[in-house]
Amino acid sequence: MPVIRVRDLSFGYNGQDVLSNISFDVAQGDYLGVVGPNGSGKSTLMKCILGILQPRQGDILLFGEAQNRFCQWRRIGYLPQRLGTLSTGFPGTVQEIVRMGRTDSPARKMRDTLEMLGIAHLAGRMIGELSYGEQQRTLLARALVHDPDLLIFDEPTTALDPATRDIFYSLTREINRLHGTTVILVTHDIGTIGQFARTLLYLDKTVVFSGTFVDFCASADMTGMFGPVSQHIICHQHDHT
Repeated sequence: MPVIRVRDLSFGYNGQDVLSNISFDVAQGDYLGVVGPNGSGKSTLMKCILGILQPRQGDILLFGEAQNRFCQWRRIGYLPQRLGTLSTGFPGTVQEIVRMGRTDSPARKMRDTLEMLGIAHLAGRMIGELSYGEQQRTLLARALVHDPDLLIFDEPTTALDPATRDIFYSLTREINRLHGTTVILVTHDIGTIGQFARTLLYLDKTVVFSGTFVDFCASADMTGMFGPVSQHIICHQHDHT
């Protein structure tokens, strides 16, 4: 049974379709990159999967069951898209925010997670006093600290410097391949995600492409859309040739 199964999902705002007849599966242990132009419905799709938004039609199964069950949320780490920094008066330290991801987290796990993301020295600082990038790393730590079965990241590298972004991508690949955690990463960085993800979902209100990067590389439709040069830059199947 797939970790996520979506069938014939449609969603709209004010009579306008944002998603139309979306169907795909995410296998256990997969690393799925979700890409598409601005306004293509990527974030809306993630919110529908999580039960934050209710689709107009279609079926969604999480771990083989209908969504919105509390026990499922305990198995998911979610980092939503953020558009602005937290207020300087936000009442919580970095350590307190991360602990919200797992209230029974051992001290060593907390410390290791903070160190992994380079923010251990900020543990006692108020999160509202930090830069946007430091706040984003704090929220990443909160999503990771409870060792979820499924991680969903919505544009997580926004405002991160290139070095921290590369650390994050490498970290997600390590979590996926060493621990078997299923990862879904929504990103605008279509030229990079093929170095880390196993499969690709290209979305533009409907499914334009769904499959492995090998499939993407061999797709005549994708050649027609991107051209052969960009297609092979995206697929990363020829990096060592």
